[in-house]
Amino acid sequence: MKIDPHSYAENFIAEDHFKSQARARGLELGAVDVTPGAGAYLRHLACTLSAQSIVEVGTGSGVGSLWLLDGMRISGTLTSIDDEMEHTRIARLAFSDAEIAQTRVRLITNPVLDVISKLTDRAYDLVVLRHNPEDLAFVISESHRILRSGGALVIDNFFGGSKVCDPAQRDPKTVALRDAGKIIKNDTEHWVSTLIPVGDGLLVATKL
Repeated sequence: MKIDPHSYAENFIAEDHFKSQARARGLELGAVDVTPGAGAYLRHLACTLSAQSIVEVGTGSGVGSLWLLDGMRISGTLTSIDDEMEHTRIARLAFSDAEIAQTRVRLITNPVLDVISKLTDRAYDLVVLRHNPEDLAFVISESHRILRSGGALVIDNFFGGSKVCDPAQRDPKTVALRDAGKIIKNDTEHWVSTLIPVGDGLLVATKL
């Protein structure tokens, strides 16, 4: 039996008990969580950047947060934003189970556009967008503002359930993702980017 390379990559690094428990809680609430393969990539990226300060948009159940915390500096702080109070609640439970120090995570339950516009210029190593807001162009611009030079922006679930690569799909969310890809790909003065086919697609851009 031939093994699908995508499935092999997704399961190359296994999730630990705490991530699996968090994912199960998230499924009950319909949270959008990072896949194991995408999570492993984010951990690797956080480690490569020696990330001290990360912004995550879309806390979900906390699975993605746990992957990022595994890769970033232990002295660093993860700022995770979600507009659903229930997501914040179960993520806090996941961090408690995994014995993550409270000082390492700042959970904010508010609309993304309100929060990201108030974050400090050039203060972050990595921005991860998972719960993609409606105004992606604005968030991309704000991400560039808050990232240090050499910091990275990741848009998770970029394939939009395989819709983005199909020109016939014209719903607002798909069009927004497709346009976001064009903005980043064409803005070679500010970003160097690539598209990684893990999970539901990761659009990765480094700030120049």
